[in-house]
Amino acid sequence: MTLHCYLNFDGTAEAAMRFYALALGGTLTEPHRFGAMPGAKLPEELKNRVMHVRLDLPDGQALLASDTLPGRGPAHVMGTNFSVSVHPSSRDEADRVFNALAEGGSVTVPLADQFWGAYFGALTDRFGVQWMVNQPAGPA
Repeated sequence: MTLHCYLNFDGTAEAAMRFYALALGGTLTEPHRFGAMPGAKLPEELKNRVMHVRLDLPDGQALLASDTLPGRGPAHVMGTNFSVSVHPSSRDEADRVFNALAEGGSVTVPLADQFWGAYFGALTDRFGVQWMVNQPAGPA
């Protein structure tokens, strides 16, 4: 089984996913737009919203996203219903990813050694998405 986090944005999915591609590495697919759906009857201002985009990350992981459509489906609540947990393979990579994601955001738990034996930090990025960076301790 593979687990992917699917993020929803209120019109900023493309900007957010380009930011994550820079911060995390990987390859971003071309966004699919709501306006390209067969029979789409949308106001002009909603046609360019992202229906689906995928960021293929190193080691086979992926991050998926879309924009919401106002008035269709649940109301968009920015960043309050999930966290994305990132597990880097080294302390240096943990620092790089954490600092990249924190740019323009707010740190809630600074990266530090934790009682459970990991190097951990938490933040909310500039798009309102909550992240946890958890780099497990190596062998004692």
